[in-house]
Amino acid sequence: MQDIFEEIIDYLKGIWLKRRYIIIATWLICPIGWYFVAAMPNVYQSEARVYVDTQSLLRPLLKGLTVETNPNTQIRLMVKTLLSRPNLERISRMTDLDVQASNSAQYEAIIKNLKDNIKISGVGRRENIYTLSIEDIDPEMAKNIVRSALTVFIENTLGETRSDSDSAQKFLNTQIKDYENRLSNSEARLTSFKQKYSGILPDQSGGYYVKLNGNREKLKAIELDLLENKTRLDSAKKQLEQSIVADTGSDNKIKSESSIQTTYDDRINELEVQLDNLKLRYTDKHPDVIEISRNLEHLNKLRSAEIEKYLAQNNQNSGSLNRLSANPVIQEVQIQVNQLENLIASLNVRADNYRQRIIELENRVHTLPEIEAELIALNRGYGITKEKYEELLSRKETAQLAQQADETTDKIQFRIIDPPRKATKPSGPKRFILFGVVTLVGFGVGIGLSLLMSQLNPVATSTAQLSKITGVPIFGVISANENLGLQRWHQKKTFIFIGSNLLLLCLLLLFVSYFVFPNIIQAPLKRIF
Repeated sequence: MQDIFEEIIDYLKGIWLKRRYIIIATWLICPIGWYFVAAMPNVYQSEARVYVDTQSLLRPLLKGLTVETNPNTQIRLMVKTLLSRPNLERISRMTDLDVQASNSAQYEAIIKNLKDNIKISGVGRRENIYTLSIEDIDPEMAKNIVRSALTVFIENTLGETRSDSDSAQKFLNTQIKDYENRLSNSEARLTSFKQKYSGILPDQSGGYYVKLNGNREKLKAIELDLLENKTRLDSAKKQLEQSIVADTGSDNKIKSESSIQTTYDDRINELEVQLDNLKLRYTDKHPDVIEISRNLEHLNKLRSAEIEKYLAQNNQNSGSLNRLSANPVIQEVQIQVNQLENLIASLNVRADNYRQRIIELENRVHTLPEIEAELIALNRGYGITKEKYEELLSRKETAQLAQQADETTDKIQFRIIDPPRKATKPSGPKRFILFGVVTLVGFGVGIGLSLLMSQLNPVATSTAQLSKITGVPIFGVISANENLGLQRWHQKKTFIFIGSNLLLLCLLLLFVSYFVFPNIIQAPLKRIF
C-alpha cells in the first residue's frame, strides 16, 4: 500500500513539473469552448397541460345496451401514435414549417426535428393529465407547435371514435346484405327440395328408421289385438252354439215378432205414449196427432225390416221364425259375435294398411335416408345462416345506439389546464453546466498531456525513484546552491501557472456574468454592436 501511495505521489510530482502543458491546453480549449457555449442560440420552451375526462355520465346508463370500449386504452394509443409521420406532417402544415423547406432533405430535417423535440408525458394513469412541450429558438414558433400538437391530439382521439363507429356500421351493413342473400338462397334451395320430395319427406315425428320402426310396432300391436279378438270370437261362437242346443228342447219359442227386441222399441214406446196423451186432448185430425201417427207408422216399418234381417241371418238351420229362441241371453251372445266379427274385419283393414306402409318404406331403404340426410343438411345450413343474420341485425341495432350515444355526448372530454404560452425567458441551453464541462475538459486534457510528457521525458523527483530507475543505491543528497537561481526559477513558474489560472477564472466569470446579468452587460453591448 505504501508503494502504491509513493507511486501516486511520484506521478503527481511529474505532472506538476510538466504543468506548462496544463496552461497550454486550458488556454487552447477553455476560451474557445466558452465562446461556442456563449454563442449557442437561446431556446424557449412552451408547454401545455390537458386533462382527459373519461368518466362520462351516459356510460353507466348504457351499460349492457351498447358496445363498451375502454377510453383509457384509446387515449394511450393516441399518445403513442401522436408522433407518427402523418401527424407530424399535419403539425408542420399547421405551423407553416413546411413552407421553410425548399427541398425534400430540408423537409425531412423539419419532420425529424419535430419528432425529436416534441415531448408528451403523462402524470399518471389514474389522473389522465398529459403534458405537451417543445423547445425552439423562436418562442412564438414553440407556442404554435404545442398548440397544433394539442389540436391534433384532441381531434384524432375524437375522430377515431367517429371513424370506428362509421367503419363498424359499414361492415355490419355489408355483412347483413351478404347474409340476407345467403339466407334467401338457402330458403329457395330448401323450398325447391321440399317441393321435389313433398310426398316422401319425413314428418316431425322422426326420420326414416323411426317411422319404419313405429309402423312395425303398430302392426305388432294390431296383430296382437286381432289375435285376442279372434280368440274372443271363437269363444263367443262356442257359447252361442251351446245356448242354441240347450234351448231347442224348451217351450221358449218365438211365437210372434213382438218377442224380438230391436233398436226402435224405445222410440216406438215413447211415440205411443205421446200419441195417447194427445188423443186425450185432441181429435185424430189434429196436426200433432197426424204427425206422430205418421212417425210411428214409419218406425214400425223399420222395426219389421230389422226383424226380418235378423231372422234371415240367424235362422239358417231351422228356416222358420218359430224355431228361433227368444232368450235374451242368446240374443246378447249373438250381438257380441256380430260386434267381434265387425271389429276383426276393421282390424284386418288396419293391419293391411300398415303392412302396405312397411313394404313401401322397405322399398325406399336406399333413397329415403339420403333424402333425409340432404334435408337435415339444408335445414342445418339454413338455421346457421338465419342465426347469424339475426345476430348481425341485433349487433347493428347495438352499433346504431352506440353511435347515437356518441353523437349525443362525448365519452371523452378534454379540459386544457394550462394552454400553451409564449416563453419570455429562455429555457436553454444550460450554459453554466456547459461552462463547467468545458473547464473540466480543458484541465483534464492538460493534466493528461502533462502526465504523458512526464512519462515520455521523466524527471526523478526523489532518491527512491532515482534508485529504482538506475538500480544504484543512493547514499546522500547534495542541495543546489542558491546562486544558481533554481528556486527562483521554480517560483516564477508557479506564479505563471497561478496567474494563468486566475486569468482563465476571470475570463470564465466574464462569460458567466454576461448571462447572469443580461440587463447590465448584454444591453450595453447590443447598443454598441
